[in-house]
Amino acid sequence: MSIRRAWELIGPALLVVGVALVGSVTSGSMEFQFRVVLVTASLVVALHVFVGNSGVISFGHVSFVALGAMSAGLATTPVEIKSRSMSELFPVLADLQLSNLESLGLAAVLGGAYAFVVGVPIMRLSGLQAGIATFAVIIITNNVFRNWDRIGSAARALGPIPETTGFVQATVGLLLAIVVAYFYQATRHARMLRAAREDPAAAQSSGVNIYRQRLLAFTISGAMAGLSGGLLAHLFGSITTEVVFLDLTFITLAMLVVGGIGSLWGAVVGALSIAGLNSFLAEAEREVTLVGLDLDLPSGTRLVVLGIIMAAVLLFRPSGLTSGRELSWPLARRGRTAPGG
Repeated sequence: MSIRRAWELIGPALLVVGVALVGSVTSGSMEFQFRVVLVTASLVVALHVFVGNSGVISFGHVSFVALGAMSAGLATTPVEIKSRSMSELFPVLADLQLSNLESLGLAAVLGGAYAFVVGVPIMRLSGLQAGIATFAVIIITNNVFRNWDRIGSAARALGPIPETTGFVQATVGLLLAIVVAYFYQATRHARMLRAAREDPAAAQSSGVNIYRQRLLAFTISGAMAGLSGGLLAHLFGSITTEVVFLDLTFITLAMLVVGGIGSLWGAVVGALSIAGLNSFLAEAEREVTLVGLDLDLPSGTRLVVLGIIMAAVLLFRPSGLTSGRELSWPLARRGRTAPGG
């Protein structure tokens, strides 16, 4: 592997570590918000694995996040609490008790399995039809979790869940997502999927099975989203169906679009920048002190500002902040200009 190629992995990883280090020296609610940023970014990277390589917009990935969060939360909530507050649970779920790492593994496996099941029919679709079908998945998933108390807490908050997603776990989770995304996009499968994204007819005539490649990417991406859900549950200490529903769906898609759908670097930059701004504005709506000044923004400012930023990016830089390109080796330009210098 060349250093220039490796830099496409090293660069995003260094940015993540830098953000985590800065967050670890903050205090109070800002420290918590930095961890939220890291976990949210892992979901955006998961979304990039499918959307960035296939060109098919998915509104359904938060369904896999929801499944991961609910399964990890349910598996680590103490049995005695489940017996009191969730007496209608299936016996196998009521008696289930896993460790933190085991619950994260379960979240990833279930997220990938669910993505495969729903992907079998949906990945035959393209364009608007595929987007609408994935949107239907999230609506169905949310309603099942909200109304069926045999598999969870229904409309009530699920918890208490062990709050194990500190800076180390959040950072490792995001770095793992980046590594998986990096090595996947270097595979033959991802190259075939990108070829189908650019010219489906030419790809099919070259022997590319577009359906199979989309389903593979969707499954891998779903497993990564499930892991993000597990991290989210262990971050908040409790989870509700509204936390993993439409707000999270649209904000993560906005992060991917702002950063640049077509590249891992764009996904990381978009996620960290927009998630960071979103978290700061959320705090500012509850009053925050910045450089000695008390900042108290009106409720709803966060959504207005993020909407303006997304609209501006789409108008003036439709390919995103990174133009959909991977991070280039910083010495590449110097290497090209040196002979003529």
